[in-house]
Amino acid sequence: MSRQGNDKSRPGSARQGGYKKDSNTRGNAPIRKAPSKFASKPEAPKEAPKAPKAPKRPSNPDEMRLNRYISNSGMCSRRDADIYIQSGNVKVNGVPVTEMGYRVKLTDAVQFDGVNITPEKKEYVLLNKPKNFSTAGDDAQGAANVVDLVRNATKSNLFPVGRMDKTTTGLLLFTNDTEIVQKFTVPNQRSSKVYQVTLDKNLKYEDLERIQAGLMIEDYKVFVEEVAYIDDQPKSEVGVKMKTSNVKVVRKIFEHLKYDVLKVDRVTFAGLTKKNLPRGDWRFLTEQEIINLKNS
Repeated sequence: MSRQGNDKSRPGSARQGGYKKDSNTRGNAPIRKAPSKFASKPEAPKEAPKAPKAPKRPSNPDEMRLNRYISNSGMCSRRDADIYIQSGNVKVNGVPVTEMGYRVKLTDAVQFDGVNITPEKKEYVLLNKPKNFSTAGDDAQGAANVVDLVRNATKSNLFPVGRMDKTTTGLLLFTNDTEIVQKFTVPNQRSSKVYQVTLDKNLKYEDLERIQAGLMIEDYKVFVEEVAYIDDQPKSEVGVKMKTSNVKVVRKIFEHLKYDVLKVDRVTFAGLTKKNLPRGDWRFLTEQEIINLKNS
């Protein structure tokens, strides 16, 4: 009786050339080798070609947006100019224009509410105002006006930023940039001013604390950023830092506490100082000062 277990001729025997077990398999499942570092990598799928970018429209120095043209002329801000344009109160070469973003050439004839206008270069002039000059436009004929002090600075029509009475001295900004005028005269404007105030008597420390805490004047709460005695000066010399450009508010603070205000001098305005600017003199702002002013 032959031994079946020793039959070397049965199918599947390795020696008889049947199913040979691959050295790279486990059972019937092939073992996958890690790819060689020299194996060629599969090609990445090709991206669809990108559409060419539209060519950027070159700026033309001989034309500008209509609202900017109006603002540069000193009539109003760009935002207000848009309102006038939409209402049909602006004409270009005799034709009403209501399109937002409309561009005009510098050679075009532009009428704003029936008035011929031309754009002006923005000018910024800083004056160290002396006494006895007013910013009011309704003074009696012959009264000295601050505009007379900067009249020879430029041919542009300059406006003072804020108002100062005759007795107040110090920094006063002039410009034909209506957006800057509006920015620094609205009630919620954010720039700081510093005033040096001279009183008829020493300011009591408890009154200084009351000012710092905020005073109720004519049904309004008046706040200051800082108030302090001036170093190496009598206690009647007080420095006040606040955001308002209305000098009358500064006076009312001390008059409310029964002090007579002898003098108010604005020594800083939105980061601008009186350095190298004698009383009665003016100067143009530097480019960096203009940038700072617009960002303040």
